[in-house]
Amino acid sequence: MSDDETDSSCAEEQVVSNFEVRKEWLEKVLSNEYNGKEVKVLEFEVQPGCATSESVLSAITRVSTHYLAAITTSKPKDKCKVDLIIKQLPKDPFSRFFITEGQFDLREIKFYTQVMPDLREFSKKQLARSKEQETIVLPVPKCFYAHYSPASGTDDSPVPPESMLVLHDLTPVGYWRPEFSEGLTLKEANAALKAIACIHAHSLSLKVVDGRSLSERYPFLFQTAKATDSYQQLVERGLPQLAYFLKSRPELKTILETLLVLRPRTKGIISALLAPEGPLSLITHTDFWSNNLLFSNNGTTMDCIILDWQMVTYSRPTNDVALLLVSSVPTQLRRKHTKTLLDTYWHELYWTCSHLGLDIPKDLGYTRENLDEDYRKSQLLALLLCIGSVDVAIGNPLTEQRLIDVLKDLYNDGVLTDETIVATNETVATTEETVAATEETVATTEEIVATTEETAVTDETVVAKNENDS
Repeated sequence: MSDDETDSSCAEEQVVSNFEVRKEWLEKVLSNEYNGKEVKVLEFEVQPGCATSESVLSAITRVSTHYLAAITTSKPKDKCKVDLIIKQLPKDPFSRFFITEGQFDLREIKFYTQVMPDLREFSKKQLARSKEQETIVLPVPKCFYAHYSPASGTDDSPVPPESMLVLHDLTPVGYWRPEFSEGLTLKEANAALKAIACIHAHSLSLKVVDGRSLSERYPFLFQTAKATDSYQQLVERGLPQLAYFLKSRPELKTILETLLVLRPRTKGIISALLAPEGPLSLITHTDFWSNNLLFSNNGTTMDCIILDWQMVTYSRPTNDVALLLVSSVPTQLRRKHTKTLLDTYWHELYWTCSHLGLDIPKDLGYTRENLDEDYRKSQLLALLLCIGSVDVAIGNPLTEQRLIDVLKDLYNDGVLTDETIVATNETVATTEETVAATEETVATTEEIVATTEETAVTDETVVAKNENDS
């Protein structure tokens, strides 16, 4: 733990295991917001649990607090209220191991305790230097407190890992989470792209202006090799589900066969597309879809806040853009407005960078046309990530149709067969090898579907048995 972390208002500290929200602890956390001045908690309400989608990587607790703070006086007399979200490791042992082994919790804590303070300080410095009158608000929740302790102890007396993040809960003040099945509206999609462009612009400008590699500055960012392994495992799990889903749709047989031909190459494709390449390599969210977004509308503007930074990576910005549009934007809106949405993203990226001392076309030789080229490539990575989480889409007619439409569009646009996209560092097979692999993969399609069908039948048998037992 570095000194600059402990100096932060969102510092990493030691807390006891078996955590329980207490008045004294809340007062200590809230006093950080007032430069250590005394805070007196009057009352607080703890609400355990949250929406299932929020608790996959964390155990969530909500706390609503009324307190007195020393704002206008030297003693706590000013009435205040704040709603907090406490994120801890999931209680389920398997999920807990998955999170700690992949350091998802540590990565998010480091994002809030290192990356965000750096970006805010850099923004303040650059805007002051250019004599800008306004500040640029970074679209992430305020962090009140963070703690991380790795596993320790001995084999005979192990001490489990612990982590905690305390963030501002924005839902009580008018923010909402969009319904994934319905997809984003055009206003929401624009707001989301502006929000991620703001983060991208700050990390890119920091890298260029300071002249220091982001991967060296932040070694905890999700490394390409580890990220590739994680995503490849998800794809291997999701592809049989997708094959089973598409079996009853003969018109998609060619698309399925194309995906199965890509299957042996997906790890190389994921690695190549995740790797930071070109002048616009920067900090990406890498899990940028609608369930990780909150929106508010004051009547004139739509604002977006970005949540869940467990997968923050050093990569290329179009990976975030493509994942949002492929996963979370309704078909007709995506088909009609992709160009204008990319324009929105580019304008916000360019505008923010220019205010932070970076002219992207002039200093980096990167243009709006280059963005289109990178976006085309990133669509394939986005599709593979969607396949890895295909269970989110299957089971709802709206999301199923959106998935089918994406498959059709990317196939018709040649994204699934474009060798400039699917080619990796691996040796490209000869024509004969490719044909042989294709025939073998198509042959195994039936095996994959058969296995999935067998699993489904087994599940039905288990359900029936449970019903009889009850």
